[in-house]
Amino acid sequence: MNYYENNFAILESDYGYVAGSGTATACQYDSKPHTNIKTTGHTDVTASNVDAMKTALAGRPLSVSIEADKMCFQLYKSGVMDNTNCGTTLDHAVLAAGYGTENGQDYWLVKNSWGSGWGENGYIKLAIVAGDGICGVQMGPLYPNLA
Repeated sequence: MNYYENNFAILESDYGYVAGSGTATACQYDSKPHTNIKTTGHTDVTASNVDAMKTALAGRPLSVSIEADKMCFQLYKSGVMDNTNCGTTLDHAVLAAGYGTENGQDYWLVKNSWGSGWGENGYIKLAIVAGDGICGVQMGPLYPNLA
């Protein structure tokens, strides 16, 4: 978030995620069109607090970190993941886009950056549980303060 205090954002449609494509390329940031979106910092949402995260998420998507190095996460296909083996050693930034209920289980709808071929069209539903959350999703949510 601090990066955008001094630099402008680029839309995903102008510079999509390319990791995992098998081809290493140099950063194209300066050659892509920029938006006029900047931030004045960010707001931390109370960690490990389901109600605080729901309240913040009702107004905007949230930046969250998760542990994504476990096979249960990497091989996710569909449904609500409620696997505590996912861990809480945060190593991957994703976007909490919303929340809902499926078959009586509340979940966070999280957008991953691995493309639409992963999970449910690029998303995962992580069960809402007390504490740090599945894969640590509730450990440090935050959102940018737009300038």
